[in-house]
Amino acid sequence: MPDHVHMMISIPPKYAVSQVVGFIKGKSAIHLARVYGEEKRNFMGQHFRARGYFVSTVSRDEAVIREYIRNQEQEDSR
Repeated sequence: MPDHVHMMISIPPKYAVSQVVGFIKGKSAIHLARVYGEEKRNFMGQHFRARGYFVSTVSRDEAVIREYIRNQEQEDSR
């Protein structure tokens, strides 16, 4: 999507959800700054990601959620 990302990941119980999400958001922001940023600019203090995130558990509805993520662009245009 142009302005947000949906991911379905499995997190082992020994890791906190906030720790994993923070890691993913941090690493992707660094990557975006390196790939798309101007080399002479310093991106310290700028935000590439929103502060919040949504997390939900998946059990019996895993196939439904995977299908929703695959078809997200069509869902949002409705």
